[in-house]
Amino acid sequence: MKRLFISFIYAGRGFWYCVRYERHFRIHLIVATYVLAFAPSFSLSRGEWAALLTIIALVISTESINTAIERAIDISAKNPHPLAQVAKDAAAGAVLFCSMISIIIAGVLFYKPNELLKLWLKLLKNPWELLLLAMSVPVSILIIFYCGTKDKIK
Repeated sequence: MKRLFISFIYAGRGFWYCVRYERHFRIHLIVATYVLAFAPSFSLSRGEWAALLTIIALVISTESINTAIERAIDISAKNPHPLAQVAKDAAAGAVLFCSMISIIIAGVLFYKPNELLKLWLKLLKNPWELLLLAMSVPVSILIIFYCGTKDKIK
């Protein structure tokens, strides 16, 4: 039982490492937060919710795996081999591919003109919600660019 609990601690440390040191990871988390904040405004079926949550998990997971691959290569290669760069690029490419597919899925799920209009009118009708949204954007930018630690653990 103790080992099971410790494995969750290790997983949490890995997640926290990505939050602290990986700007792209923070970008994915913030985009996911916005998507999940606005998704209830759309009439999504259970299957659509499942697709949305799955693609969010896939993008964040591939970013974590990309980080793991990059760090493993960084510590194992004092004189980087050209194939090490190929591995790092391929991992980054996987994240890019998942991110692009997630944008397509979001377009399919959220392109509902009537519901987009209702959401916009709701925001205009409740200026405090619009203000809160407007204030969240610079906060998100600060988190993405300035809340991470620049020096990675060696």
